[in-house]
Amino acid sequence: MKLGLGLNVQLRQTLAPQLIQSLKMLQMPVLKLEQTIRMELATNPLLEEIEELEAEQESTDETESDGDSEPVDWEDYLFDDEEGYKVREQREQVEDRFEGTASQQSNLYQHIIEQLSFLKLSEEDHLIGEYIVGNIAPDGYLTISVPEMATELSIESAKIENVLMMIQRFDPLGVGSRNLRESLLTQLREKSLEHTLAYRIVDEHINELDRKSILQVAKLMGVPVEKAQQAMNIIKSLSPTPAHGRFDAAAMPVVPDLIIERFGDEYIVIHNDSYVPRLRINNNYRNLVKRGNKSSAETKTYIKQKLEQARWLLNSINQRRSTMIRVMDAIIQKQKGFFEQGPAFLKPLIMEDIAREVDMNVATISRVSNSKYVQTPFGVYEIKYFFNSGISKDNGEDMSKRSVKQRIQEIIKAEPLDKPFSDQEIFRRLNDEGIRMARRTVTKYREEMKIQPARLRKRVT
Repeated sequence: MKLGLGLNVQLRQTLAPQLIQSLKMLQMPVLKLEQTIRMELATNPLLEEIEELEAEQESTDETESDGDSEPVDWEDYLFDDEEGYKVREQREQVEDRFEGTASQQSNLYQHIIEQLSFLKLSEEDHLIGEYIVGNIAPDGYLTISVPEMATELSIESAKIENVLMMIQRFDPLGVGSRNLRESLLTQLREKSLEHTLAYRIVDEHINELDRKSILQVAKLMGVPVEKAQQAMNIIKSLSPTPAHGRFDAAAMPVVPDLIIERFGDEYIVIHNDSYVPRLRINNNYRNLVKRGNKSSAETKTYIKQKLEQARWLLNSINQRRSTMIRVMDAIIQKQKGFFEQGPAFLKPLIMEDIAREVDMNVATISRVSNSKYVQTPFGVYEIKYFFNSGISKDNGEDMSKRSVKQRIQEIIKAEPLDKPFSDQEIFRRLNDEGIRMARRTVTKYREEMKIQPARLRKRVT
């Protein structure tokens, strides 16, 4: 079965930890990757950092063919400059850095992982839990479906659902939920409110509440207005997003994982390895596993295990690099307008389009895109910036969702302070400009931009 990183599941119990490692590395920003590699350097004696950037001349010793000990094929483990992990050549390249809000995911991730470690889980369930947590966005919502996880891990969906239900009861309540309804219901259950009117309202009518008054809710549920108001007060006391801003990190420089340079009409994607240690296998350990060496069997077993871990680490780093470059190359081809003329020419693009282009699954594209940045001729952008749905115009052109949001912001900015535009009025103005969309979409976009409704924007002049 083909996986997003090109790995094949053959012996699941043996492969699962390494698969988890590869997937976790793919979703790490470059600074987190550096920390992880340095930790591996500190704990695995077979790994060493290459201090000099010039090409190393690796020699390969042949293992002897007679004797009782099992020979080690070092060709499988030694990585030269052509095959193994190395940094890019140094160029006359100035890396842009900007001060921005640090990714929340690492703090939230650590908070949930710590709670996961308190549970008495089997090794398999713990791996499933780590994988789930790695796919939780900074706002606390899960970014991947259970069937997608089941496919990537080659594990039954029921096992993933069981672990997911445990995680959703962690602090913050509802973390790992797939939508607002699931998050609110989890919060209500943990408060022992599953048999209340509030629970029924969320369970049956959550998607209608933004369009109904208290009187309408009361009529819908067949209860007095007072009871409907009490239930709505309970619902309003819940957190609409599980993390709810609790894990904001201090501002810190954002370092791009990828750098795009233009040469004539071509764009070259460079992996930013300037922060990542260059690794190789420490050849001093060869003799410890050679036939005829008098080291104990226990020592040889330990070395072989560390050798395999080192090999997987190097492979995972290379997989991460090649996957990110392939995805970014495909994005450039789809978003040529942006790279030629700037953000105003961003086109509608969804992750499924890139997944088909590079023959990977959508979950892999999501990992490449989240919390990682690319330096472009127009500045530094989060990779997921290039993905957005579109709106059709009367002239047959497509507008990106971000362009539509920008236009909504411009309309609201120009509105009279004492008579702000309703969503209906914004909808009418967009339609007059040839931008065809539903009124409820205007409301959705406004809410996503954290802009208050008209009645709360009104100012007395």
